Amino acid sequence: MTDVARAYGLDGLPVAGVLVALFLIVLARSHGTYWLARAAGRVGTSGRGPAWWRRLLARAGGWSQTPAARRGRALVHRWGPLAVSAAYVTVGLQTAVMLAAGLLRMPYLRFTLASLPGAAAWAAIWGTVGLGAVWGTVRLAAASPWALAALVVALAGLVLARRHGRRRGHPPVDAAADAPGPDARAALMLASEPVRD
Repeated sequence: MTDVARAYGLDGLPVAGVLVALFLIVLARSHGTYWLARAAGRVGTSGRGPAWWRRLLARAGGWSQTPAARRGRALVHRWGPLAVSAAYVTVGLQTAVMLAAGLLRMPYLRFTLASLPGAAAWAAIWGTVGLGAVWGTVRLAAASPWALAALVVALAGLVLARRHGRRRGHPPVDAAADAPGPDARAALMLASEPVRD
């Protein structure tokens, strides 16, 4: 835990103090991200304020078109507050889900209640094993760069093997077979027309 405390400038605090500080740090980051996205969705890039604020809003608005943003929005649409809680313990989705929650204007109380258990889990994981793994990697690189390179190659091999296994398990999708026929398209068009009295 001393490496974690040192990395965040929390030397001298007891373990509970470090965990509470990490909890507050991640809450501040996630809620700031949420509110930035809410602001970007509300006022857009033509909003008022200083140039740095407009640039920040433009950047957040541009981010909303990326694949990560689409994945975050899909998770929030499907799982709601559970996506927010779970996002804290994922790698690469936390920011996407927090921004998506803000862009989709998830009610703030719901967002806050969902973020509390997630932030607690993040603080516990990062404060105990997460940063320890980072410092272990740094120490391994300093002691033996070749061992670190072998570890990276092994991890990359595992990721590629897993992705290849997933692809082999799913048959290719034929888009033409899934497209509705002419009768189904006509029924869809009739169903989508407004009802007139």
